[in-house]
Amino acid sequence: MRISELARATDVPVATVKYYLREGLVPPGRLTSSTQAQYDDEHVARLRLVRALLGPARLTIAQVRGVLAAVDEPEPDLFVTLGRAQHATAPATEAADPSPALALIARAGWDVDPAGPEVAQVADALAALDAAGFAMPGANVDAYLEGVGRIAASEIDNLPEGSAAEAVRYAVLGTILIEPLLLALRRVAHQHAARRRLGGPSS
Repeated sequence: MRISELARATDVPVATVKYYLREGLVPPGRLTSSTQAQYDDEHVARLRLVRALLGPARLTIAQVRGVLAAVDEPEPDLFVTLGRAQHATAPATEAADPSPALALIARAGWDVDPAGPEVAQVADALAALDAAGFAMPGANVDAYLEGVGRIAASEIDNLPEGSAAEAVRYAVLGTILIEPLLLALRRVAHQHAARRRLGGPSS
């Protein structure tokens, strides 16, 4: 297919497709002349991935490059490859004291890299709670850890067993795009739990 057909197939403007090509986010097509190239289904899949990462996932170009590097040049160890991709999507942190985060992770019994950016994210979140003077009840903490642990275990158990690229795509998009859904479902569940405990008009 030509670039115009690629744009129609992915609902991405031609100018945006050309920008992704210039930035190296989408590989070049097969040249058929000095000014024309042909694209295939792999380009469609790649373009949709890039669009998802830059659009709904709201990653930066630099973060997308990191994810795509893990897709294009996977390590022999899938665990390492997934780690590279996940680290690439981690936002910048304020470098809060990691001790409370490590204590919380130890409470869950999780085996993680203590220097990973994910631990720094937990540290920042706990620091924000502390700054607001909000103390989480212990029962809530245990519920959070149990619930999140079960979700994560289920997601990893269902990793695609095909290529590393498929696993990275599943893990990255599943993490970034599912998180807003989880937050929204939590709010809906709050409404349900509040109605059961406090009463209120039925919907």
